[in-house]
Amino acid sequence: MANHKSALKRIRRNEAVRLRNRYQHKTTRNAIKKLRSEEKKGEAEKLLPEVISMIDRLAKRNIIHNNKAANLKSKLTKHVAAL
Repeated sequence: MANHKSALKRIRRNEAVRLRNRYQHKTTRNAIKKLRSEEKKGEAEKLLPEVISMIDRLAKRNIIHNNKAANLKSKLTKHVAAL
């Protein structure tokens, strides 16, 4: 167990950040699934900018890699265009 006050504080902070990252990542994954399952082109086109924004936010905060974000956005855009 940590002995320093700052180390104990860092442990508490890391846990809070980890939970926040998990929540944001899971929320984005659910939004992606919802977009992929959408059948109507109009609804999908409305949903796409919101999902792309969520993906960009994850990449900016280093929750996912920038290349993964680019690949996801590309695949989703192609999917919506093909509807």
